[in-house]
Amino acid sequence: MTALPLARLAAVRDNGRLLRIALRLDAAASGALGLLAVGAAAPLSGLLGPGEGVLRGVGAFLVVYALALVAVAAGSVISRPAAWTVVIGNSVWVLGSIGAAVAGRAELTTLGIAVVLAQAAAVAIFADLQWLGLRRAR
Repeated sequence: MTALPLARLAAVRDNGRLLRIALRLDAAASGALGLLAVGAAAPLSGLLGPGEGVLRGVGAFLVVYALALVAVAAGSVISRPAAWTVVIGNSVWVLGSIGAAVAGRAELTTLGIAVVLAQAAAVAIFADLQWLGLRRAR
């Protein structure tokens, strides 16, 4: 199996199709995780470590964020500044999550650290797909 160079992948034009898909996938994952955090804060708090209020707050943020992603992806033409804001925001979220997992060891359980790092990896993949989608949408 041969790997395609990143430059060739980024050079393909798709009129924003990959970007729209990546935004929608991000919205679905963020919305689902947000609803789970809001709806199951009590049992998740015991399993993951953060207090119920923290989980509800993060969950509510994720639900609002997911709705914003749906709005960005719904336009006939996706706003490049809005999409770049999502890529940068997702990158900051990844760095913050890694920082929380490393520095917040006292609050997070071992499972909590694993979950935070797993969601950070997923968000990094979304950011990468969105960046590639922006390159292809030119």
